Amino acid sequence: MSWRTALLAGLFALIVPIAAGAAEGSGSVSPGDWDAYKARFLDPGGRIIDDGNGNVSHSEGQGYGLLLAVLADNPADFALIWSFTRRELLLRDDGLAAWKWSPTETPHVIDINNATDGDILIAYALTLAGERWQRDDYSQAASRIAKAILDHAVVDHGGRTLLLPGVAGFGTTDRPDGPVVNPSYWIFEAFPALDRVAPSPRWKELSDDGLWLLGAAQSGPTNMPADWVSLRTTPKPAQGFPAEFGYNAIRIPLYLARAEMGDRVLMARLQKGMVGNGDALALSDVTTGAVQSSLMDPGYRFVNHILACVLDRVKIPDSVRVFSPTQYYPSTLHLLGLSYVKEKRPECL
Repeated sequence: MSWRTALLAGLFALIVPIAAGAAEGSGSVSPGDWDAYKARFLDPGGRIIDDGNGNVSHSEGQGYGLLLAVLADNPADFALIWSFTRRELLLRDDGLAAWKWSPTETPHVIDINNATDGDILIAYALTLAGERWQRDDYSQAASRIAKAILDHAVVDHGGRTLLLPGVAGFGTTDRPDGPVVNPSYWIFEAFPALDRVAPSPRWKELSDDGLWLLGAAQSGPTNMPADWVSLRTTPKPAQGFPAEFGYNAIRIPLYLARAEMGDRVLMARLQKGMVGNGDALALSDVTTGAVQSSLMDPGYRFVNHILACVLDRVKIPDSVRVFSPTQYYPSTLHLLGLSYVKEKRPECL
């Protein structure tokens, strides 16, 4: 390791209390909110149910469930979710999780490819759980998954360190416009934590190049990032995917806020492109800028209010301050957003 690499690694370690702190605050998800969430989405066998997608489960959902259980400081529920995840999804030879599980199919795993954001969430939650509850088995599992992510899903291209959305199907040899990435898979708050269990300068490189990507992947009149971006040459919407700022990308400002990252210019650009009528969250065609959908679920709208809080200290309105589960995805974003505001932005409550 060169002195420069060692210095960067050391500096990255020093920012852990800032970058990971939003997610590590004990009890930042209230017991009542967690009870409401798990009553709706956690089945007795430990799987998180995506009720907006045919009641399937996936590595992303299991990762979110594990993370929320840590934030609620509930080791029993964490153990239940981890048991299902380990038994039903960690079936691949490379140490990553199969991404999609269906209760109505046999075998239940209906897509063995991984989803790297799910792997990151699982490893991140295991890291926090191991540290909080003094569980070496969780820390060791986190280390194995984190190393597998580095070995199989992190690649170099064009002088950048990139995160493949899945091991198969997105690389330079898989498609003519590869590599293709998904900017919302950069879960920035997780990288310093993963560096603790699988030390490598690659985590800092990945974080830095994720911020570069959000600055470079500006499309159309609103300069918004697409859900799926080709990096074969200059960043542009990937072939075969809708050219839209869609359900994936709405997580980007939430992840930036939770990691205490993203400069004012970037956050203001995202805010401008996301606000629909009133406080609705707008999904848009990144080519034309046309609004395609206006999302009114409180969990989606909360992302807009986080941006207003971060940028201008605007208080969170009563209409979204109280958590009541609706569907899996917006409810998950809602709890993650409430956790962040409670821990890091109490002035906005």
